[in-house]
Amino acid sequence: MWPHRGRIQITGGFWLVILWFWYANGFPVLAAVLTAAVAHEAGHWAVLRLFGVRAAALRLSAFGAELYAPRERLGYGGELAAVLAGPAVNLVSGVVLARLGSQFWAAAGAHLVLGAFNLLPIRPLDGGNAVYTVACWLAGPSAAERFARLLGMLTVVVSTAVLTRLMWYSGGNLWLLPPLVGMVLAGGRELFEK
Repeated sequence: MWPHRGRIQITGGFWLVILWFWYANGFPVLAAVLTAAVAHEAGHWAVLRLFGVRAAALRLSAFGAELYAPRERLGYGGELAAVLAGPAVNLVSGVVLARLGSQFWAAAGAHLVLGAFNLLPIRPLDGGNAVYTVACWLAGPSAAERFARLLGMLTVVVSTAVLTRLMWYSGGNLWLLPPLVGMVLAGGRELFEK
């Protein structure tokens, strides 16, 4: 988890992503994405509270939101449940909204994309944190760190290639630029952070 200074930290990258979505897609899509993001974080928060852990801080960045909570009070099973709760809320909400009819498809899509994207095994995304937690549980922190970094870097390379190819074939689809930039930043983070 990231070291925090204060209960809420908002980075410039968060505001850039918000403005990008508003510019590229309009307010209705931005509202759908923000609603899905709030539901996602509520899933994390609910499981933390279920385990009796209070979130100490919230960071809003280009990757979205990160709740900071003390890991030592959760144990591996509790941490895994808390990490996967956000994507689970999104995936279940997306399926329910899609079944309600075409007027909810944009909201359903926002939930499904956010849930699936967060399951990529790249830190700081939930999938990367889940991989690290399971690997810690099975092999210890040192091996888990090496495995999570390697899997994260491989995923970044493959995802970057796929997104670049999709952007090329779609004529420069602006929807794909934020995840592409995010992948490159995540790769740099895995490569250079201790």
